[in-house]
Amino acid sequence: MQVTKTVEETRKQIKAWKKEGKTVGLVPTMGFLHEGHASLIKKCREQNDIVVVSDFVNPTQFGPTEDLEAYPRDFERDSKLCESLGADLIFCPEPSEMYHDPHAFVSIDTLSETLCGKTRPIHFKGVCTVVSKLFHIVAPDRAYFGQKDAQQLAIIRKMVQDLNFDIEIIGCPIVREEDGLAKSSRNTYLSPEERKAALCLSKAVKAGQEAIRTGIPAEELLGRMRAVIEEEPLAKIDYVSMVDALTMQPVEKADRSVLVAMAVYIGKTRLIDNFSYEV
Repeated sequence: MQVTKTVEETRKQIKAWKKEGKTVGLVPTMGFLHEGHASLIKKCREQNDIVVVSDFVNPTQFGPTEDLEAYPRDFERDSKLCESLGADLIFCPEPSEMYHDPHAFVSIDTLSETLCGKTRPIHFKGVCTVVSKLFHIVAPDRAYFGQKDAQQLAIIRKMVQDLNFDIEIIGCPIVREEDGLAKSSRNTYLSPEERKAALCLSKAVKAGQEAIRTGIPAEELLGRMRAVIEEEPLAKIDYVSMVDALTMQPVEKADRSVLVAMAVYIGKTRLIDNFSYEV
């Protein structure tokens, strides 16, 4: 497995593989890889000749008061995991390699204005910019994203469609701990007491999945989910919402394919979870 740190050496290697007629899959990550990332890498391995993993904590998607400096990093561990899963190349640039006094960015309206975009206004501009850059650098045939970040996945799909990227976007299911908590690099911030409290998210998901089948209005369904979370003293709701799966705009009932998503603070740690309901 190769490790590259510059755009130039990454492009050079990708071009060589493409010259041999090989297909390339990309798994964009911010490192500190867990089983959720592993599931993306495995899927990528199944579907492509070459597997590229990017390992880059992207500064432009963090707001001024967010956890950029504290975000967990362990490249040695990431590298071993990628190698064990059959990755061919890890691209792990420094921020200075990716950004040189930038003035051009990629942003998306409407889809980025609800859910996480409401309280993290610059986040998706940073995500779209870095993902576009990775798409240009790696030129993959396919790219893999987790459904835990469902709004991000919808935004990337729309960006690819609108900007004519010739890339197939593959969404992969949420991977959970045995007790139901969605895998996340930020779970490492939780104390043992907070870790237990964090189960209120997956419990609320379960309550929502059961309720949505009865055809009740969104507000009633979301009320049931909020009630589950509010039973937990350490939890503070950022949002619990039901939105159209494509536009990310609020809906009053599940009369089309919808995303039911939440962000909840457990102590100081902001966690997200969701489920989709297809009509």
